[in-house]
Amino acid sequence: MNNNPNISPVALSPPSSYIGYQIFPTRVPYPVRKMMLSKENAFPLNRFHSTVSSKELIGERDRSKIPDTFKWNLADIYPNEDAWRDAKLRLTARLSEIESYRGKVAGSPDALYCCLDLVSQLSKEFNRLYCYASMNSDLDTRNATYLGMEQEVGQIGTDLGAKSSFIEPEILKCEQSAIDEFIRRDSRLEVYRHYLHETIRRKAHTGTEGEEKIIADAGLMSDTPNSVYGIFSNADFPFAEIETHDGKKVKLDQAAFALHKSATDRDDRKKVFSAYFGKLNEFHRTFGANLYAEIKKNMFYMRARKYNSCLEHALDGGNIPIAVYTGLIDNVNANLATFHRYLNLRKRLLGVEQLHYYDLYAPLVKDIDLQYSIEEAYKHTLASLSPLGEEYLSVSQTCFNDRWVDVFANEGKRSGAYSNGAVYDVHPYILLNYNAKYDDVSTLAHELGHTMHSYFSNKHQPYPTSHYSIFVAEVASTFNEALLMDYMLKTITDDNIRLSLLGNYLDGVRGTVFRQVQFSEFELKIHELAQKGDALTGERFSELYNDLVKKYYGHDQGVCIVDDEIKVEWAHIPHFYYHFYVYQYATSFTASAALSEQVLAGDKEATQRYMNLLAAGGSDYPIELLKQAGVDMTTPYPFELTMKKMNRVMDEVEEILAKTQRR
Repeated sequence: MNNNPNISPVALSPPSSYIGYQIFPTRVPYPVRKMMLSKENAFPLNRFHSTVSSKELIGERDRSKIPDTFKWNLADIYPNEDAWRDAKLRLTARLSEIESYRGKVAGSPDALYCCLDLVSQLSKEFNRLYCYASMNSDLDTRNATYLGMEQEVGQIGTDLGAKSSFIEPEILKCEQSAIDEFIRRDSRLEVYRHYLHETIRRKAHTGTEGEEKIIADAGLMSDTPNSVYGIFSNADFPFAEIETHDGKKVKLDQAAFALHKSATDRDDRKKVFSAYFGKLNEFHRTFGANLYAEIKKNMFYMRARKYNSCLEHALDGGNIPIAVYTGLIDNVNANLATFHRYLNLRKRLLGVEQLHYYDLYAPLVKDIDLQYSIEEAYKHTLASLSPLGEEYLSVSQTCFNDRWVDVFANEGKRSGAYSNGAVYDVHPYILLNYNAKYDDVSTLAHELGHTMHSYFSNKHQPYPTSHYSIFVAEVASTFNEALLMDYMLKTITDDNIRLSLLGNYLDGVRGTVFRQVQFSEFELKIHELAQKGDALTGERFSELYNDLVKKYYGHDQGVCIVDDEIKVEWAHIPHFYYHFYVYQYATSFTASAALSEQVLAGDKEATQRYMNLLAAGGSDYPIELLKQAGVDMTTPYPFELTMKKMNRVMDEVEEILAKTQRR
């Protein structure tokens, strides 16, 4: 994923939650049925033997006390910082080579190929440099050394974009027929066919050579809002402290909030939400100014690229119809009754008189607090993915064995989870902040989906077409979640545990569909207001967010009380710095629901189509790739299928409740 799709021809400065972002010269953004593994093929635990139990590492914040087996091995990218600096110097020295193609790009097939191939090589090395610096920085956001390295390579990326800014304007002097004739005459250009056609498609949004250079140079400042947010919210923020009912004092950093927001003690949950968001609210003016800066950046690129709206600009990179975005919001708003049914069911399962927002993450079944060591998470994940074949499982095992995963939280570590598959010649990496809950197992499966998507894309596609769109990226991740849930339900017969897992699925629909579309509606609203010239402050963001979340959760109808501190939750969401990213969680969830149902039914052709999708990278537009896989995202069918499945699960929950009450 790329946080800055506006720089041509080289996009740069990806956010730290990327899943393989677009760099090669284009503005296209960002860049089963249960089958148990036999004991012989089960996950080999010997690689995880250490003197420390992985369960003891939950809550450990001193990274030096975490065994290396649970940490990334970034030496696979560069053996050390000296090697990184040598590579940086080599890349910098080669940037001037681009200038030799000025005025020659469209002169012959050979000149066009050699120019594109040079920029591709440079972009690939830039990716590698950036990933090494940024991932090291993510492990301790307080470390100024890696932050400085990240800034150094970011400036190189801006320079690369500026020096190559003449390429697309020169390509656009040709008609598509001339480009196709070049490809016919020189087969080496075939790998760039999609890029070249995409460049011509966006001709109206490409400036002159001088304009393109200005837009590229703007990259020096474009990532500032995201960078400031990341440092402030992860490293410098003065997190609140609370005392739990058992007398323990907890510093509510982001990892601790993620853990304690699901506390079984309701008073603790209330205290956690009140303290965490109360502290955020103390800085709502700062967060507000920073988010407004992000919106203004998006408006700058919208205008520079001659789009009618920020939304149109964001979606056009993947050639996504605006109706896909607006239709998703309309569909969710039309199905809020289904969402409210889930909320009422959650209230019933928790046995509370009135559901509050701070109850949304509580375990649904009393005395069932499922805990999984990371080794157990690996085994369950592998077992659930067996329908995808031996190669998929073998590479997944290698991922777990060979330190592709950084497992546990530590002081200063970036919050959340992500997969980075952008280092083409190495392998993907997964960042976790593992807390041993089922949600964490599901997160592992989710990020492994991204990782395997990157692996197969990098294996089967040349570098220029290896970067898949974020629109399809979240299909691979949520597909894995669906397979994990199916496997877990087929291995568990205990009614209470089944209730807990079914509830987790429903929580997933809430978080991935309804919550993300709520975010999407908020993001669209604030951009529309800014485009009209309205002032947006922290207070205004909170007012808009509060109204929206109350609508979604049925606050006025008494379905779920949205307490006052939740108005500032927008300041907790890093994805608002990713330029209309979050809607794709929901579209991908509905797409993967349709695809996984076919695979779970044992349809071998559907399985092969899905594997072809993973291997396709960015060789075509995401809507077309998904059609080839078997799902049309321009229709409401995937969403309708998801709502039907959600209601089926709620029916089963109510059946189990009725059965247990008769006992």
